[in-house]
Amino acid sequence: MQNSQQKGTVKMVEKIASINQVVNGFIWGAPAMICIIGVGLLLSVRTRFIQIRKFGVAMKNTVGKIFDKTQAKDGSMSPFQAVCTALAGTVGTGNIAGVAGAIALGGPGAIFWMWCSAFLGMCTKFSEVTLAIHFREKNSNGEYVGGPMYYIKNGLSKKWYFLAVLYAVFGVLTVFGTGNATQVNTIVASINSALMSFHIIDGTNDKANLIFGIFIAALVAMVLLGGIKRIGQVTEKLVPFMALLYIVLALGVILLNLHVVPSVFASIIEGAFHPSAVTGGVVGSLFLSMKKGVSRGIFSNEAGLGTGSIAHACADTKKPVKQGMFGIFEVFTDTIVICTLTALVILCSGVAVDYGKAAGAELTILGFTSTYGSWVSIFTAVAMCCFAFSTAVGWGLYGARCIEFLFSEKVIKPFMVIYSLVAILGATANLGLMWSIAETFNGLMAIPNLIALFLLSGTVVKLTKEYFAGEGKTK
Repeated sequence: MQNSQQKGTVKMVEKIASINQVVNGFIWGAPAMICIIGVGLLLSVRTRFIQIRKFGVAMKNTVGKIFDKTQAKDGSMSPFQAVCTALAGTVGTGNIAGVAGAIALGGPGAIFWMWCSAFLGMCTKFSEVTLAIHFREKNSNGEYVGGPMYYIKNGLSKKWYFLAVLYAVFGVLTVFGTGNATQVNTIVASINSALMSFHIIDGTNDKANLIFGIFIAALVAMVLLGGIKRIGQVTEKLVPFMALLYIVLALGVILLNLHVVPSVFASIIEGAFHPSAVTGGVVGSLFLSMKKGVSRGIFSNEAGLGTGSIAHACADTKKPVKQGMFGIFEVFTDTIVICTLTALVILCSGVAVDYGKAAGAELTILGFTSTYGSWVSIFTAVAMCCFAFSTAVGWGLYGARCIEFLFSEKVIKPFMVIYSLVAILGATANLGLMWSIAETFNGLMAIPNLIALFLLSGTVVKLTKEYFAGEGKTK
């Protein structure tokens, strides 16, 4: 009886996996690539490539505000807290595991296509944030709420309202996997890896993982149930710390292998157009390299998904375009800086990449340990814990806003409790299939958002022109 139940469970999992593979292949296939790149290019052209023209302004409004202690009003965050919360959602395991997977499955050339998608993504995210501030609302608790579902609802006619509902539904389904379970799984894996490298444990300990899961669930719940203020306070401290720690460690690997950097960049450029020449023929498809670079880039920086704009909508600001500049900074920091550093750690360290086979964070960690030695695993574990925990917090806010849009503010706290408890599942389960399903739901979220961005591109242009024609000239 038990064997038949197990066989039935295995068959069901296999069926889910096969269905997901078909849906994933369609969503992240040629049509999706055309839509994502096409909308990014349209917005870039219509704003006259604002990501280039106003890059300096974006840096001044973000890096220049790190030490700004301005307090936000009740029910909101300071602009810098908002960008840290958005970065908390984007700068996560996608920067570590996602990049490793892109290189393994798409070759070094995938990084070139990641850069291309990020260049256009800077303008896409600028547009998302600008629209989120412009079309946001205040809920009955006096908190700002916004994001794709609100700029669809308030910016487009009623016939498009179904897109807002679809986005919110996909958002709720996505957060449990992308934002929580997979992130917590990465935390536990990195802790186990560090403990094994110091011979404290011999292998994965299920009881220890369960304890880790319960502890992480309690921490996530404590932050999320503390409300907007606490989320902002935690992320504004955690994000700069984790990013700096990771950047310093990665730069060390690059400096110690400086002599191979020119050849690594050459392999990225050559691999973008001739993948087989770099991967020994294992990865021979130009489209596969492009697909992995673009999809993993979006998975990391979320440009096109619209999720980051949900955090930005909480900002205590009356200037949509000024806050939109943070979107440019986010994609630049996430992909051009941190994802590139991860790629260089893997490729410069000389670790063997098994092209054509899936890889994750272990490949990045191997790049660090092969350069520094096993002692560095404790630092990489700390960095990865910070990355993953901050992502879980950021996505908890996204899920709360999506479920609030579908129902009401009354369901937020029960949702956050359930969301926090999923951390226990993430710590104890094998999440290979969940990673794939999470990537599929990410793609589903992008569809209604990209349609809205296309239809509202004129509003973005109008707001941008008005801002820089007036106050923008003097600031």
